[in-house]
Amino acid sequence: MKLNELSPPKGSRKPRKRLGRGVGSGTGKTAGRGTKGHNSRSGGGVRPGFEGGQMPIHRRLPKSGFTNIFKKQIATVNIRDLSRFETGSIIDGAMLIRCGLVKGKNDGIKLLGNGDIKYPLIIKVNYISKGARDKIEAVGGKVEVLK
Repeated sequence: MKLNELSPPKGSRKPRKRLGRGVGSGTGKTAGRGTKGHNSRSGGGVRPGFEGGQMPIHRRLPKSGFTNIFKKQIATVNIRDLSRFETGSIIDGAMLIRCGLVKGKNDGIKLLGNGDIKYPLIIKVNYISKGARDKIEAVGGKVEVLK
């Protein structure tokens, strides 16, 4: 069996309904739109969410919460992710973006303490957890917090 020999099962595919092709077709003249009214006209119909004059659901339901437009997007990186770097290398935001550990737009990078590290690194990030700082300094690495 080849791809060009495949065909759908008999009766599973129907031809599309061709509207407005004469009265003998069953969908001629008004083309299935009925007679008169808003929906029979071109460009007719109601907007999304319109419920025929009834108060729409998006207005009936209560509003809650708010969106803080000043929220900072902080990217997080764990210590276990730093194992790909060589001993003594300088790791900053540009390096993390280049190697794919940080993606998209952000307002800073925070280093978290999940995982272990066995060799010293020089790390320059905006934020760092206490556990991560302790682990890096325990193996002889340096941490620089950028502002």
